[in-house]
This record gives sequence, structure tokens and C-alpha cells, in this order.
Amino acid sequence: MATVRTILHLDLDAFFCAVEERRDPSLSGRPFAVGGRPDGRGVVASCSYAARRLGVHSAMPMAAAVRLCPTLLIVRTDFAAYRAAAADVMARAQRITPVIERLSIDEAFLDTTAVPGDGEELAARLQATIRDELALPCSIGVAANRLVAKIATEVAKTRTKTDGYPNAVLAVPPGTEAHFLAPLPVSTLWGVGPKTADRLAALGIRTVGVLARWPEEDLGRRFGRHGATLARHARGIDDREVTAAPRVPRSVSTETTFPRDVADGEALRSTIRAQSSHVARDLRRAGLAASTVRIKLRWSDFTTITRQVTLSSPTDRDAAIRAAAESLLLASWPFGRPVRLIGVGVDGLREPARQLALPEGRPPLDPTREHAAREAVDRLRGRFGEDTIRWGRP
Repeated sequence: MATVRTILHLDLDAFFCAVEERRDPSLSGRPFAVGGRPDGRGVVASCSYAARRLGVHSAMPMAAAVRLCPTLLIVRTDFAAYRAAAADVMARAQRITPVIERLSIDEAFLDTTAVPGDGEELAARLQATIRDELALPCSIGVAANRLVAKIATEVAKTRTKTDGYPNAVLAVPPGTEAHFLAPLPVSTLWGVGPKTADRLAALGIRTVGVLARWPEEDLGRRFGRHGATLARHARGIDDREVTAAPRVPRSVSTETTFPRDVADGEALRSTIRAQSSHVARDLRRAGLAASTVRIKLRWSDFTTITRQVTLSSPTDRDAAIRAAAESLLLASWPFGRPVRLIGVGVDGLREPARQLALPEGRPPLDPTREHAAREAVDRLRGRFGEDTIRWGRP
């Protein structure tokens, strides 16, 4: 007989806002948003529940958010603080189980199958720990698989009647998955976007329960292999494991949307240099090197191009990434053409070889000292800004 799994889905409620509210309690209960300035092209990264009640939501242009809520307070993003807070949360989760799969900075699955105790009790204990030790709110769904656990979190939040953070916990007992899902809209399921939802609605399928009763063979004819997945998910079946193995990202990138279109070559090169340093630092933090460098350019008419080059050897060095990115910019940018957005990214990620390539005739640097120097530079830049310290030229 197969073991019934116990999966927790942890979701930190309005995470960026909660971190900001923790260090500035005067924000509590007020409509505020974390993100860019409204006088440029800033967007809402996160917003408080007071702001949400007024129609503000994530990914909305900040200018539109201010029109909806003229009294909206705007707080600039502080990703270093959010990463540190997220690390503290995951350290508490590790006390319960080592089998944790991070989905994003504020979301994770935990497999507690091997942990003594009821899943709902474990969830309540974890929630209390995060609240009491870190002063952060979270909601947790509990189920026998990933799909239902994640949906349980979403349902728990919508069912919670509060003016503040939901701080919700909802457990779906094994064997009741299909019953739990049946009244929910089909858009609740993974893989059902607006187009698929419209196609299902045209067949009269608007709830998960109706989808679960629909002949699987017909779904297969209409949706191909995706039809079989739809049928399984509608019945609450999901066999995917929670894996604690670290995932190597496919790419690392950063982009800048200018408040006003930029046609000055030096300004573009300066942005490219800062972005290259940012990407290189992220590579080093992840212990990775990249074999391909690419840039992204978006013109004032929203036309977007990408160009890339493959390096002779993988790198995590600012200078190598910067040189490749600047070369791509020189080859791709028609002089004087206004640029709306510019970005630098890297692909082909792998663990780096730590031998430093030096000009001919120079002795090799001690790898330990070189790595320590780069870590020190990264720490200074992270604390005081990119322009705090620069590498010298030989």
C-alpha cells in the first residue's frame, strides 16, 4: 500500500509589504505599495491589503495605482532585505523538514511525510514560529500532493475575512481532494490560463467538478496531452515529488526600463556596465559561471531585439560579461536611436573552474585570495551601492 504523503505549501502573505511594515510599523493598516516611482515607468511589486481593497494590485503601473488611490504611500524595493527575511523563514522551515522546494522568494513546498504529527498541526506550528520569531505573516495549505496543497493555500486566503494579512491554514484530508476541488473555477488548476478557460467554457465546463466528470478521451482529442493532465488534476491527482535538490537556474538577467527613452550612448554603456556587475555578482552568489552573454533592447515603439555571444570559456567575472555586453550593444544599437529598455543576461550556466585567466606572462593569482577579494567587493556593493568600489585595470 502506497504511503499517503503530507505536503505543506507555504506562502508568505504580501511578503515585501510585511517586511517593510515590520521595520516601519506606522505603515500598518495603511494603503501602501512597494515598487517604482509613479512619475516614471515604475510598477507595483507588492501592495498592502488596504491598497488591494481600493483596486491596487501587483504588476500594475504605479501611476495607475496612484490614480486609483491618491493617498497611496510608495516604498522603494529593498531586495537585500527581502532575501535576508526569506532566508530566515526557510531556516525555520528547516527545523520541521529538510525536504523543502523553493518556488520563489516567498513560496515553498515542504514534504513532512516522515515527520511525526498531523499535517495541520505542523502547519499551525510553523506559522506560529514565523509569526512569533520573525513577525511575518504566512498562509499554509496542507494536502496529500502539491497541486491540492497550493490550491488549499489560495482558498484559505479567500475564505479568511480580515482587514489585514490572512494568516490562514487549510488542510484537505486525503481522499477528499476531488470533493474539495469540485466547486472551484477551472482557472484554479495549474495549466488553465485564459485561453484554455475560454475553450472549456465554450463546452460548458466552468468548474473543476464538471471537468472531472468530462470524458478523458474527449479532452485528449481536444487538448492533446494536456487533456490527460487536465483530467488528472480535476480529480485531485498529482504524483510529482517535492525535491530538495537545488535547481540550477537556466539563466540570470537584469533589465532597466528608463523613465524616459535614452538615446545617449554613454548612458546606455553605463547602464550595461552596472547590469553586468549585477549579473556577475548573482552568478558568484549561486556558485555558477555562464558561457553565453546576451543583451536585450526595446525601442520606443516597443519593438524588442535580443543578441547574444558565446564566450571562449565560462565566466563569473564582471569584466568578461561587461566586455561581451558592450560589444553586443555596439553591434546592435543604431547610433542615436532612443531606447526604452535595456538588459543584460547570461545563459549556459555551470559550476565555474576557479583558475583565473591572466594576460600572458603574468603569474596566476592565488584562487583563495582572489575569491575572498571578490566576495568583499560584492559585500561592499550590496551594502553601499554598485559605484562604491570598482576593479582596477592592469
